[in-house]
Amino acid sequence: MVNPTMEIVSPGLLTTVQDLGRTGYQRYGIPVCGALDSVSLRIANILVGNRDHLAGLEITAIGPTIRFTEGATIAVVGADLEPTLNGNPMPTWESVYAETGSVLGFGMPRDGLRAYLAVSGGIEAPLVMKSRSTDLKGGFGGFAGRALAAGDVLATGDSPHRGVTSSRRLPPEISRQTTYGQYFDIRVVLGPQDGAFTEEGVYTLLNSEYTVSNDADRTGYRLEGPTIEHISGADIVSDGTSLGSIQVPGGGTPIVLLADRGTTGGYTKIGTVISPDIGLIAQAMPGARIRFVQVTVEEARQILLEQERMIADIKVFVGLDLTGAFSISASGSDFTVLDSDDRIVTSPGTHSTNRTTRQVSATVEGERFEFEIEVATP
Repeated sequence: MVNPTMEIVSPGLLTTVQDLGRTGYQRYGIPVCGALDSVSLRIANILVGNRDHLAGLEITAIGPTIRFTEGATIAVVGADLEPTLNGNPMPTWESVYAETGSVLGFGMPRDGLRAYLAVSGGIEAPLVMKSRSTDLKGGFGGFAGRALAAGDVLATGDSPHRGVTSSRRLPPEISRQTTYGQYFDIRVVLGPQDGAFTEEGVYTLLNSEYTVSNDADRTGYRLEGPTIEHISGADIVSDGTSLGSIQVPGGGTPIVLLADRGTTGGYTKIGTVISPDIGLIAQAMPGARIRFVQVTVEEARQILLEQERMIADIKVFVGLDLTGAFSISASGSDFTVLDSDDRIVTSPGTHSTNRTTRQVSATVEGERFEFEIEVATP
């Protein structure tokens, strides 16, 4: 069941419906899309009691004005765009109950570029290739394949948390993001074509400061700064691009490819921004300064694990999973996780810094996958 919940009074600069993206279709030339700062969207969803993959609104720089035609629990996470509820300052990084008739508004961007609005039940939109994300270039997904406009009415799904008026906040030991600023250290792994650059070129990437240009959007961020030297030219046979690829065309200045990038490209890629820092670079406004810091693949993996532990701790703290059962979210569906004896893997439901590793498996469309997870123990 869907519930008409929100009316767009004014759309803001660029407001779109996004989830965690459209995976599995890049071989057909279909971009992944999805939230640029996926961690902020996930946390916003958790705070309103949603599974973290559900669709919300990505709000860029100047936010919309939204009237709630039905009461709902909401949360705004990410950039500080001065949100207000019924004209009063609204707290961010925690859930708030918006009564029927309430009006959510935004001011000017104070810190960061993109904020994420989650609503209990998630934004309902047709699933296109198993995702509700908006593909602006392709003109599909989200709300009619476009940015929101005045008069649009958005529906949300059912949720046991729709009528919950008490707020949820981050655990006290997890400080909310209070400032992004104008200076960013972005961690990168070199490759896949770092061998196409001179030693001086690689040195330039890792020891220079770059400025985000005005040519920066959901497709990619073109940076201004010192040129990076190739050995014998920038062109290669087109190959696959990944989220965070740092492409260096013939002009020598880097471009960081983001969610709406083309699935292939014919320019050398000197490095790749690690996934936990994609959301950080997505908060950088034109004019922001960026420095690249090299890390190893193993270091990148550990940084990602730390991020996922933080998100798992938030879920436990807010009591998102009322059953205590672990599940895997894939292609818009949830799959229960079983242990080696085919028993449902459950959380002890308490926050703890003690952890243990468990061997688990999941069966998806008849295929069985085995892996390890870390769980908190009392």
